[in-house]
Formats: sequence, structure tokens, C-alpha cells
Amino acid sequence: MAGQLKEVRNRIKSIQSTQQITKAMKMISATKLRKAQEAIHQMRPYSKKLQQVLNSIVSDSDGSSGTTLSTPRPVEKALLILITSDRSSCGAYNSTLIKLTKATMREKYPAQAAKGNVVIWSIGKKGYEHFLKNNYPVNGEFKDIFQHLRFESVQLCAQAAVKAFENREFDSVDIIYSEFKNASTQRFVVEPFLPIPKIENTPGTKTNDFIFEPSKEELVKELMPKILNTQLFKAVLDANASEHGARMTAMDKATENANEILKSLRISYNRARQAAITTELTEIVSGAAALQG
Repeated sequence: MAGQLKEVRNRIKSIQSTQQITKAMKMISATKLRKAQEAIHQMRPYSKKLQQVLNSIVSDSDGSSGTTLSTPRPVEKALLILITSDRSSCGAYNSTLIKLTKATMREKYPAQAAKGNVVIWSIGKKGYEHFLKNNYPVNGEFKDIFQHLRFESVQLCAQAAVKAFENREFDSVDIIYSEFKNASTQRFVVEPFLPIPKIENTPGTKTNDFIFEPSKEELVKELMPKILNTQLFKAVLDANASEHGARMTAMDKATENANEILKSLRISYNRARQAAITTELTEIVSGAAALQG
């Protein structure tokens, strides 16, 4: 009985220590989430408007814009830019992104994946480690971006993808990431990056009538790379906020589960303690009765 009480006490201490860690991690993630949330909320309207302008220009283009970034071609090789986190303890965040990447390879690029012509560029260590371990074609050149998250670091990745597309190393580029909604909700998306998608005008709608200064070709050639850099940076900021939101939620659930386990263990401890006291009292009474006899 004494051994059982000691075991329960040790378990209670262990869970209390774990609960302190989960509470601390939740507070840290909440602080980081506040900063990440402000960054993505400031970036999103700017990025969305730039993307609308670019899509409108590309959609109204007659194909003479002088750039290959908006020209679709048969897909023989595809690039997936996967954005995961560097650390774990964020629930199903990373595993969901990895499953979405595999589903995209299986459903959108089945023939290319069978030939090994779908390459993954991982931003974040978790995605890189998983696909490297499972022998997928994965590039880890940009996996450490979250260690020093800056626009310049993300810009290098976007420029490398644009250059590879222009050199026909890849015929299609997609971004796979988690779009931040709120602290407990993320939307996992596959977003086309290259070629730049065109907006199909519905019949009867008025088309945009832009006045270009300087020329349309020069303006598009200047705007496209900058807007693509901004698009990828927005996706990285979305993923950063989503990661901290997922970790904060996961640590909050872990703390609640620890409370439930502690309640159950304390009940078990009190019952065992009462049983031990009852046993000791019975032995004392039986001993006293034996002496009197």
C-alpha cells in the first residue's frame, strides 16, 4: 500500500511539472502570436490588392506582354513550395500540411510524381525532415527562413523559383501553406504561384480599361517579380501566425488534459490513503484485542 501511494505521488508531481511547461509554452506562443497576427493583418490588404491588379493586367493581356511568367505550358516538371514549422508541439499542424502535399502530388501531378518530376522546396525544418527521411525529391536550401524571418530571405526563395520557371526547370509552381484565420482556426491551401493565373471574365461584365505609363510591357515586367515576392512573403507570414496559433491551442488543450488527469490521480491517491489508514486502524484494534484476550 505504501508503494502504491508513493507511485501515485510521483505521477502527480510529474504531471504538475509537465503542466507548468505547457502553461509556459502557451504564454510564449500567445505573445509571439500577437506580433505575427499584427504583421499578417498589415500585409494582407496590400498583398491582396497587388495580386488583384496583377491578375487583372494578365487577364486583359493579349499575350504580347513580353513575359513567360503568365504563359501556361504543358507540365512536365512541377515545384511545390511547402511551408511548415521548425518546431513541433503544435498539434496536427505539420502533419496536415504534409498530407496535403502528398495529396497534391497524387491528385494534381500523378504522372509527374510517378516519374520523380515533382520537387519540394521546404520552408521550415519539419517538412524537410519528413520528406528527406521518406526519400522524396526535396530541397532544404530555404528551410531555415523562420530562424531569421525577413522579407529579404523570402525574396531569395521567390526569385529562385521565378528563375527556375523562366529557365524551364519547372513548368508549374504551387505554394502549400496554412492561411491564418484566428488563433484556433487555420485554412490549409494549395495556391498557384506560377504561371500567374488569369481571371476569367464572366459574360456581360465590364473589362478593365487601364492606361499604362510607361508601356504595358515595361510595367508588367517590372511589377511581376515584386508582386510574386510579396505573395510568397504573405504566405510565410500566414504560416508563421498559424503555427503560433496552433501551438497555443495545443498547449491549452494539454494543460486542460493535465488538470483532468490530476483530478483523477488525486481521487485515487485519497482513496488509497483512506484504505491504508483503515487498514492500520484495523491492525491496531486487532492487536489491542489480542493483548486483552
